Amino acid sequence: MNIVSKDVNYAVEITGNGDPLVLLHGFTGNRDTWKFLIPLLSDRYTLIMVDIIGHGMSASPADHRRYEMERVAEDIKYILDVLHFPKAHILGYSMGGRLGLGFACLFPEYVDTLILESASPGLLTEGEREIRRENDRKLAERILENGMEAFVLQWENIPLFESQKRLSAKTRSAIREQRLANDSTGLSNSLLGMGTGNQASYWEQLQTLDFPVLLVTGELDRKFCRIADSMKKKLKRAEWKIINDAGHAIHVEVGEKFGKIISEFLKRNKRRNYDDDSMGNNT
Repeated sequence: MNIVSKDVNYAVEITGNGDPLVLLHGFTGNRDTWKFLIPLLSDRYTLIMVDIIGHGMSASPADHRRYEMERVAEDIKYILDVLHFPKAHILGYSMGGRLGLGFACLFPEYVDTLILESASPGLLTEGEREIRRENDRKLAERILENGMEAFVLQWENIPLFESQKRLSAKTRSAIREQRLANDSTGLSNSLLGMGTGNQASYWEQLQTLDFPVLLVTGELDRKFCRIADSMKKKLKRAEWKIINDAGHAIHVEVGEKFGKIISEFLKRNKRRNYDDDSMGNNT
């Protein structure tokens, strides 16, 4: 279905029954990222799979300011309002994890639990953010100048995704096609609007979050393991799972194991009584 939030059209796929679980993909991904969870979770949860602004079949506005984290978080809130869900579980990967955390900090009353896969609260200092903004600006320019094929070839070979080279040729090809299906304007503006250097730092707000949080990182992704370790020390109610022999995109590398961890966490933290007019049992 399509949901228009403040002039931006969002492509949203909804399936399953039960408590709502919002699924937020990473940079260059789309809602198909989460299709593998449908057989694992849809009998107990209403899966709300969103193409984030600039990705998939959602709109790609020309003004990068429309992609700012606070504005996109408001869009997620609007989507939940339209669907009549006063609260939801939130699961985000990488960029989607940053968005999920931003949403949780801005609208904590909407969050039941928060699951962050290889995600960060942003950069601590303005100096770090300035450097990252400049790097993101250069990358955004290259996407527009050189086109999607050149960008995807570069992107899939960055060190962050080294462990994905062990995946089957079929899986790697599917990931490449998903990335290529995105719009160059959308990806460029996503970097400029809600890249790590452009978002606010949410480090100081972690201690205010009063709902269960699950942090998931891959053993081979040492940078995000360090970030998760620091996050866990600030969060009131956090669990941290390190997945052996996995890198940044755990859901891609060991999808079945990832799905089981998510399912068990949600089951332990299930406590719902939604309004009778919610869509939870009617999709």
